[in-house]
Amino acid sequence: MDSKTTELLPGTLDLLILKAVSLKRLHGYGVLLRIHQISRKRLEVPQGSLYPALYRLEHQGLITSEWGQSENKRRAKYYTLTRTGRTRLRQETDGWNRLVSGIAAALAATPDEV
Repeated sequence: MDSKTTELLPGTLDLLILKAVSLKRLHGYGVLLRIHQISRKRLEVPQGSLYPALYRLEHQGLITSEWGQSENKRRAKYYTLTRTGRTRLRQETDGWNRLVSGIAAALAATPDEV
């Protein structure tokens, strides 16, 4: 990982996977690439973390999978978001935005405000 990428905070991987899969049907490695792309190359997901998370999200009914053929003609498992996954993505995004807003407000506080 270079100095321009950031490690994921605990609990954010599932949210990022749901977002990536919401944009387009993707195979596992494609999810890694999409997260890197949509984070403007600031986030990299280790493959060892991705596949257990995909399994967990599928087991929870948030994503579904089907086998297909990748761009390089290999068999690959493709993931799509379920209706329940879309609902969870909205909820988690709202919660994340509230958290970020609260942290930003706290970090912007000045001595005069205390």
